[in-house]
Amino acid sequence: MPKIIGLTGGIGSGKTTIANYLVSLGFPVYIADDAGRKVMQETCVIDAIKEKFGAEIFEDNVLNRAKLAKIVFDDPEQLKILNAIVHPAVKNDFNNWLEQHLESSLVFYESAILFESGSYKNFDTIITVVAPLEMRIARVLERDNATREQVLNRIKAQWTDEQRISKSDFVIENLNIDYSTQKIDEILKILSIS
Repeated sequence: MPKIIGLTGGIGSGKTTIANYLVSLGFPVYIADDAGRKVMQETCVIDAIKEKFGAEIFEDNVLNRAKLAKIVFDDPEQLKILNAIVHPAVKNDFNNWLEQHLESSLVFYESAILFESGSYKNFDTIITVVAPLEMRIARVLERDNATREQVLNRIKAQWTDEQRISKSDFVIENLNIDYSTQKIDEILKILSIS
């Protein structure tokens, strides 16, 4: 059984950059956001979302993610409802994915909401990626079609860096790629001998 390493950080922290580096080294990395998008196309998940949020957030039976995001990131209770639908489906998908990677010594699970979802309890080690707030905002504004206010709302919906760090085994300050890859190399050496 491989060691399961949680990789987390707030939106715009650069955890995807770290995940891509791990993939380039040959490590299996499960991207929870991608899995969430995939499971949200499953009939049972679509039906549950329609029941809780209404059919009007679908266009030609396709979920309008922007409409759903506006609802859930403006209201923490609505976000909890959505997570209660999506998280069990993602957990099931991860378990199926893990079955295909049992020969690996380390596997990584990348998720912005590792702690909020409670899934961190299932992992052997947690790595948190952090970056200064303005750097995170700039990254998300460049990447997504979002306003500064929308980005800040998403950040407010997540745990703070301090909360994540308090429950993490390792922290990477992701200011530039060279420093970050050096840190992940150091962590990998520790994980491979522990």
